[in-house]
Amino acid sequence: MILKDKLFAAGVVGCGGAGFPTHVKLSGEIEHLIINGAECEPLLRTDRYIMTNFASELVRTAEAVRQEISADKCTFGLKSGYKKEIAALKEQISENGLADRIFIHTMDSFYPAGDEQTLVREVTGKTVPPAGIPLDVGCAVTNAATLLCISDALKDIPFTDKFLTVTGEVNHPTVLKVPIGTSFYDCLSLAGGVKCDDYICVSGGPMMGRIIEKADLDKEFVTKTTSGILVLRNDGYIANHNRISVKHMLNRAHSACIQCSYCTQMCPRHLMGHPLEPHKIMRKTALCADINGLLSDPDIKNALLCCECGICETYACPMDLQPRKINSMLKKALGEAGIRYPKGEGMGDESPSRELRKVPSKKAAVRAGVVDYYDYEITELICAEPSEVYENLRQHIGAQSEPLIRDGERVTKGQLIAKCPDGKLGANLHASIDGVASVHGCAIRIVKA
Repeated sequence: MILKDKLFAAGVVGCGGAGFPTHVKLSGEIEHLIINGAECEPLLRTDRYIMTNFASELVRTAEAVRQEISADKCTFGLKSGYKKEIAALKEQISENGLADRIFIHTMDSFYPAGDEQTLVREVTGKTVPPAGIPLDVGCAVTNAATLLCISDALKDIPFTDKFLTVTGEVNHPTVLKVPIGTSFYDCLSLAGGVKCDDYICVSGGPMMGRIIEKADLDKEFVTKTTSGILVLRNDGYIANHNRISVKHMLNRAHSACIQCSYCTQMCPRHLMGHPLEPHKIMRKTALCADINGLLSDPDIKNALLCCECGICETYACPMDLQPRKINSMLKKALGEAGIRYPKGEGMGDESPSRELRKVPSKKAAVRAGVVDYYDYEITELICAEPSEVYENLRQHIGAQSEPLIRDGERVTKGQLIAKCPDGKLGANLHASIDGVASVHGCAIRIVKA
C-alpha cells in the first residue's frame, strides 16, 4: 500500500488547522516538504513537546515521506528560541545520516510564523500567490503533530488519539494525549481543574481560536484538529471582544475608523504582496447599509485573502476595531454568493518593510491579554481514556463521514466506524475507545461496556 492509501485508510488530516485530508495534501509535484514546527499561536506547546520527545519518529517519517513523494529536500521550520527542540531534531538527523536531505530552518519568534504561507516564504523565499496553496510553488507543509500521525499510519495505526495543550486558568498546564471525542470537561479535569469560577474557553490559540462560553462547554469534544484548550477569565480582553456584534462593530467603525491603515501595514498577507487592504474594507463596509450590495467590489472581494490571524484587530488598530471579524463575515457572504478569488490575481511586490513589521510573539500575547500564561514550560504528558466519547462526523474539510455502525454495536479501538463518501474529499473515522456505539445526529457516541 502506498503512502496516500495508508493516510486515507488511517483518516489522517491536518492536526492544527482546518483539517485538510493529508492524503490529498501530499499529492502532486512536490519539490520541498516543509515540517511546521513554529507552533504559530502563543501559549500552545503541543508541537514543541512532540518535537522534543518524538524526534526520532519525526525525522525517520519525514525521510520516508520525502522519498515517497520524490521531494528534493525536507526542512523543519522552527523558531530560534526552541533550543531543546532543535537539539533533539539535529541529533536524530545526524544519527540517521540525513544531514544532506533533511534541514532545519530557524526563524525569529514572531506571529504568525507558523502560518503556512508565511512559513513557505521564510523557508524558501518563495511567495504563494493570492488564493493559492503551497503546492503552487512546489511545497507541501505539514505540522509536527500531523507528521506523528503519518508515522502511525505507515504502521497501519489509525488516527484515534490527539495531543493537545491545556493551559491558562488551570492548576496544572499540560500536554494531553486523549482519545478523539473526549469531552473538554474531562480535559480540564486532567489539567488539575479551573482556578476561577467565571471563565470562557478557547479552542485553539488566543489569536485565532474559537471562543466557547462556559454555559456551552458541555457540548465540546476533542476533534482531530483540536490543538489546545485555553481557559481565560470572563472579564478579559478576548472574552469582551468576542461579545461585540458585527452590527455594533460596523457602527463603531463608521464613527471611529480614522483610516490610519495600520491594519493594512501590519497584515502578513499584504506584506507579502497580496492585494488585501483591511482599512479599505472597513471603510466601505462601515459606510454601506447593505453588505450584499458590496460583494462585487474589488476591495471587498480581497477579504477572501484574509488568513484571519487577528493582527489587524489585536495588535494594529489604535481604535479597538475588528477588521478580522468583518473579513470573516464577508468571506462567508462571498462564499454563499458563489464568488471565488481568481488564483494569482493582483499579486504585487513584497513590502520592503516586511522584516521590520513582524510582530514578536510575546507582544502579540501582551495585546491579547494572555501574557500571564506565556512563559511556562511543559515537560509532562498526561495520557488518559474517558468512559465515553463523542466523535464528530465532520472533523475535516470536505464531506461528512458516513456511519458504518448500527446502534448498540460493540466496537474496538481503531475500528472503522465512519467512511469518507465515495469520490468525495473527506476522511475516515475510527473508534477511539472500546465500547458500545450509537449514532447521535452528526456524531457517534461510544460508551465503555
